Amino acid sequence: MTEPWTLALALATGGLLARKAYQRAQLSLAKHPSLTGHAKMARRVSRLLPGYHLEDAQFYAADGAEPALQQRRRAGFERLATTLRERHPRSLALTQQARPFISDLQFTGAYRVPPPFSRQVRAQLGLGAFLQRADGFILTDLDGQEFYDLTGSYGVNLFGHEFYKRCLVQAQERALDHGVLLGAYHPAVADVAQRLCRLSGMDEVSFHMSGTEAVMQAVRLARYHTGRAKLVRFCGAYHGWWGDVQPGPGNPVAAEHTYTLRDMDERSLRVLRTRKDIACVLVNPLQALHPNAAAPGDSSLMGARRLQGADLQDYADWLRRLRTVCSERGIALIFDEVFVGFRLGPGGAQQRFGVQADLVTYGKTLGGGLPVGVACGKAAWMKRFREDRPADICFARGTFNAHPQVVCAMQVFLEQLERPEIQALYEGMEERWSGRAQRLNAALEQATHPVQVKQLGTIWALEFTQPGRYHWMLQFYLRAQGLLLSWVGSGRIVFSLDYREADFDAVCERFLAACATMRADGWWDGAPPAHQLKRQLLGELWSAWRAQ
Repeated sequence: MTEPWTLALALATGGLLARKAYQRAQLSLAKHPSLTGHAKMARRVSRLLPGYHLEDAQFYAADGAEPALQQRRRAGFERLATTLRERHPRSLALTQQARPFISDLQFTGAYRVPPPFSRQVRAQLGLGAFLQRADGFILTDLDGQEFYDLTGSYGVNLFGHEFYKRCLVQAQERALDHGVLLGAYHPAVADVAQRLCRLSGMDEVSFHMSGTEAVMQAVRLARYHTGRAKLVRFCGAYHGWWGDVQPGPGNPVAAEHTYTLRDMDERSLRVLRTRKDIACVLVNPLQALHPNAAAPGDSSLMGARRLQGADLQDYADWLRRLRTVCSERGIALIFDEVFVGFRLGPGGAQQRFGVQADLVTYGKTLGGGLPVGVACGKAAWMKRFREDRPADICFARGTFNAHPQVVCAMQVFLEQLERPEIQALYEGMEERWSGRAQRLNAALEQATHPVQVKQLGTIWALEFTQPGRYHWMLQFYLRAQGLLLSWVGSGRIVFSLDYREADFDAVCERFLAACATMRADGWWDGAPPAHQLKRQLLGELWSAWRAQ
């Protein structure tokens, strides 16, 4: 009598196991083959990599350079170090004084260049971390030395420093009588919320203190309304520093509720169509510049760096297909526009690519110069409680959310956004900045420098067209020419829209001079083929591992 039940149970169990195995195989196929696409493996590998330092002659011969070339590089390195030291003594002195007390300075100093070169660079190529003022796109350090600002303040600075100075002054005037009264809203909150709903095409907003917080809230709302735990992010994309969106190196614990899938790939859509545990899909439109790859920082630059940017029409088609699948499966589509919001147009990536998300997050630029995060969404996704289940809520509050000065700064920013002179900056923006990139690329090619520019509007990254162990040195030669990059180096250059043609020409002239000096000092000479460089690097790692 029990045999039919036993057989049925065995068949059901076998079917369930087969289904799980099939879904697991689908998930594996939808992962990018690189370490960036395999977060758990990347974390394991990162823990095994040994630390080692190239000192003295090794530092100049990491690519097998002959003694004469080593001497040329050494002389160039010493000249560069002397130049930076003599031009910026006060800025360097304060940086050295502050470093023991500021953990961020210690971290960025250690990871500005590839770790094997870091100790000697920190000891000799000093860079000041302090500036005393900003005028337009010109920054001045404590020694009175001036730089063209290519940092974009991590993306905050879209319209230029003078624009944000005006925003801050007007915001303080509006909010001063309110002081730091929290809980009750400043009247600007109502106006800002309505303006954001119009710009984003959404129904409601919630205010936060950073882009990271806004993304956290959008994901939490998606989980609340779907009853599902898993989120999907795409290979290489950055969504803040919190655990679930940073499953690889940098996160002390594994992100158990995260799927990292291939960007712009049909296999990822197949996963979304067949799984029942996915609450949301996070999209950072910046990935159109380097799909399936992390942001290209100089700290990991150990060979050539090629950036295969997506065709923007293809990327728009991909987002439309993603939109369709998410709608079919009840999955929240979240656009993380913390970085690109307002850079691609007043309506951001939604406007640029013609795709409406369910939730969209903003930060950086929107704050008018002050820290802010905002989540905008359709009413069905934004509600944080249930009328029929009063204890079933999605709690999210913050003491400084909708801080009066921050909200007033947002209000001023959004008002300024409608002014004719600001709207004029958007007219022909894509063609203007694409043309500027082409102009610089042509000059680099004519000078036979192994450098090219890739860009998404005003967000640029440098690629290096030949193998080499020393491409990361370019950031220091750019600094010596008065071009200021952020600590990640040549992988992220961000312009403000107030650069005029003559100003951009001056940047190009300095850029070409930096490349010429770097070439004259021998850093791009004698580089062996890529496979030989890889063997040399693996040999260094093996020797360091054995020495532990």
